Amino acid sequence: MLPIISSNSPIEHLKKVGPAYLKVLHKVGIKTIKDLLFYFPHRYDDFSQIALISQLKIGQTATIQGKISEIKNIRTWKKRINITEALIQDKSGGIKAVWFNQPYLTTTLKKDLIVNLSGKVTFDGKNLCLSNPAYEIVKKQSPVHTGRLVPVYHETYGLSSRYLRFLIKPLLSLAYKIPDFLPWQIKKDFGLVNLNSALEQIHFPNNLESAKKARERLGFDELFMTQLIVLKQKQDLLKEKAPVIPFKKELIQSFVKKLSFILTDDQRIAAWQIFQDMEKPRPMNRLLNGDVGSGKTVVAAMAALAAVKAGYQTAFMAPTEVLAKQHFETFKTFLKNEKVSAALLTGSSQKLLGKKTGKKINISRLRLKKQIADGRIDIVIGTHALIQEGLAFNKLALAIVDEQHRFSIAQRAALQKKIYQIEDGLPTIPHLLSMTATPIPRTLALTIYGDLDLSLLKQLPKGRQKIITKVVVPAEREKIYKFIEEKIKQGRQVFVICPLIEESEKLEIKSVTEEYKKLSSKIFPKLKIAMLHGQLKSKEKEGIMKKFKLDQINILVATSVIEVGIDIPNATIMIIEGAERFGLAQLHQFRGRVGRSEHQSYCFLFTDSSAKKTNQRLKALLKSENGFELAEKDLEIRGPGDLTGQRQWGLPDLAMASLTDLELIQKAREVAKKVLENKLLTPALQEKIRAFQNKIHFE
Repeated sequence: MLPIISSNSPIEHLKKVGPAYLKVLHKVGIKTIKDLLFYFPHRYDDFSQIALISQLKIGQTATIQGKISEIKNIRTWKKRINITEALIQDKSGGIKAVWFNQPYLTTTLKKDLIVNLSGKVTFDGKNLCLSNPAYEIVKKQSPVHTGRLVPVYHETYGLSSRYLRFLIKPLLSLAYKIPDFLPWQIKKDFGLVNLNSALEQIHFPNNLESAKKARERLGFDELFMTQLIVLKQKQDLLKEKAPVIPFKKELIQSFVKKLSFILTDDQRIAAWQIFQDMEKPRPMNRLLNGDVGSGKTVVAAMAALAAVKAGYQTAFMAPTEVLAKQHFETFKTFLKNEKVSAALLTGSSQKLLGKKTGKKINISRLRLKKQIADGRIDIVIGTHALIQEGLAFNKLALAIVDEQHRFSIAQRAALQKKIYQIEDGLPTIPHLLSMTATPIPRTLALTIYGDLDLSLLKQLPKGRQKIITKVVVPAEREKIYKFIEEKIKQGRQVFVICPLIEESEKLEIKSVTEEYKKLSSKIFPKLKIAMLHGQLKSKEKEGIMKKFKLDQINILVATSVIEVGIDIPNATIMIIEGAERFGLAQLHQFRGRVGRSEHQSYCFLFTDSSAKKTNQRLKALLKSENGFELAEKDLEIRGPGDLTGQRQWGLPDLAMASLTDLELIQKAREVAKKVLENKLLTPALQEKIRAFQNKIHFE
């Protein structure tokens, strides 16, 4: 007896799912029929208009309907390919259809059957033909693969769209048995269709308008869930207690007067927002979002100083050892007259900055950890190993996390949880200040960072020279190489960033190695060139960076992911190979690595692409120096998945796609607020939240 199928039935209960397909379906997270119904297409092929054969033109993608008058298999002996040829006729004429290596088609598509064929019209040297078209035998039921808007799914692990359509179409009636968790009033207020109708129309829409309405409803659901989770986190945090750090005006005024530069208005506003947060008895959860070179570190140093002078400790976490060491040196400069003790603690080294002398002291790891636990160290700077080492503090009141943009929602939530669980010697939890140098578009700020208060640093310090940016085509390379040689003779240094290869870190390392060999043996054989990539050990990376900083290396060739915050004032030229592979915001980040001294700086965007769209996009970088503007433009042109050059936000596809729709995000946020304020978290909604959290691996 066959099992009764429901939306909660395991996928293996379907006749068409054998062991091989079951393994693949499980790989993409499809374990039940409900999971299958929520596996959405990412686009549609419009095969809805049936054309007459006599009206077909070369290059056209079309659907025809006709009778098979002949079908046969041919084997080419030279290339050993099986070719299936069929002649299809309608009332206006006939056309040949050709399929490669699918000999079984002659048992499916038999002579005299009426079929729909959808595909591209090509020319075989003599006649027009349809090359490898989608096919479907015309029956009384509505078509699935042709003659309609046809759903196209992500075809991972050999899962074809045809197979998924074959599975999903007969199951659509089960969509009407899935409870709709959105209250009818919300659907009415925001013009959203019912869940069951959205599920049917997302897979097999009647028309483009129906598909749009379905995507809007399902995209809204995902954004709404995201908003509920981040706003609930914010709400829960308000119930917690944090140490009160009073604002001492004289202390901060004295610190600012000693700086060798004038703070921008944005820096002053951000610092004031942080001081106000820390004066409250509930935990701060703020994101300091600064453009490249906008001076986030000095704002963080002011917050750390306020915490220390109130009698508390601060932990500062950077994503890499190189950056942690750089921050340690920067803090040393900023706080040299403040009688503050600071320590550096990373996987490979530990250092102590004496409170009285302000000088570095060698210390054993064990002794340093004990001094931190006793509360004798005011500021501890390190990597995220600080929270993984089981390090104990005595009175930790402020945690600062640098480069937050590298984390997905799930990773950020896990990191936050660990910070709040640090053994800090206090009955409260620490204030949390996150920092990122990736300008975040407004829509992302409302979704992925919806639980954080935001401070923006858009202004750059006065006196910064404009970086000359140029798109370089292959014919101009020689000229640029000569220019670089001249600048190096004048004592300048150069960064070379290699193309982004998302699929494989190994391929990225290969591209760095090849570029290094080309530059050192063919183009600049007399210059000192080094390479840097993620597979090098910390000690090796540190040694190379030290040599580069001491001007013992002329050109540094690196992968795209290398140390976004590295500060080398003497490096005035940035070359980006394969510039078309990066997003505008990321290119802007690389450009910001130069232009940090009084010397004129340059950014050369090397590209082999002649595509008009690529050149238009790269030219946007020539016109704008505002990272926030470029991030918005990137979102518009390339879509949210590419904002930092990697799909890392941890959101489902429809929510990702909806990140360009500010109105929909605001709708979802408004509804989520209403639900939380009015305590409308029904059991169905709580269950949906749990399922969604599992989907995006929130915990």
